[in-house]
Amino acid sequence: MSKIHPSAIVSPEAKISPGVEVGAFSIIENDVEIGEGTIVHNNVTIEAGARIGKNNIIYPFSVLAAIPQDLKFRGQHSQLVIGDNNTIREFVTISRSTIEGNKTVVGNNCLFMANSHTGHDCIIGNNCIVVNSVALAGHVVLEDYVVLGGLVGVHQFVKIGKNVMVGAHSMVVKDIPPYGLFSGNPLHYEGLNIVGLKRRNFKPETIEELKKAYTLIYNSGLNVSQALKKIKFDLPQTKEIKHLVGFIESCERGISK
Repeated sequence: MSKIHPSAIVSPEAKISPGVEVGAFSIIENDVEIGEGTIVHNNVTIEAGARIGKNNIIYPFSVLAAIPQDLKFRGQHSQLVIGDNNTIREFVTISRSTIEGNKTVVGNNCLFMANSHTGHDCIIGNNCIVVNSVALAGHVVLEDYVVLGGLVGVHQFVKIGKNVMVGAHSMVVKDIPPYGLFSGNPLHYEGLNIVGLKRRNFKPETIEELKKAYTLIYNSGLNVSQALKKIKFDLPQTKEIKHLVGFIESCERGISK
């Protein structure tokens, strides 16, 4: 059975799974689904269009699936889809999509720290950490294991590759290739994300090959196209190297320099 505080306002049309807890003064609108084991603390607002998975913890004063902060929005039916085992701390806001039938998506095992904002149509991968007061504009994509330091701002339509760490107070206006460490305003490359890669159990030889690839991209004097050609010709085409090359080749905004 779900455990709902008497002061909570829960629409009879909301689908609340067994084992869900809803704290005092929280509001859950119609067209909401919440999976087993999720805990909604007091004073949380979950608006129409939210699809929330299992075993999430949502802390006070968070607002999920609110209408997007987009002047083009005219009441279209859209969703926010959140996976399993996420922690959403106090005053977090995550908007639903601004496009009819589309979704803002959050994966599994992510941590959104207090006061962070995730805009409409963002795609957040698994195991990401969004630190205090980070602001993600609309249509941002984070691949898996991305860490964004406090007060980072990310421009709309930017894509950040897997296992990237961005230092606090940085402004991100172009795509960031996977596996790197970046910081500053203007943003600059500081090296491979060695600590993060070791925590993910990357092999030493894999890390060395990624170092060589990043040296070609950022410290060789070659332009990006020339660096990618050299990476393809000179380095073993491991899955990590292929992912790095494919990511850069698919960038529409260019990569951070």
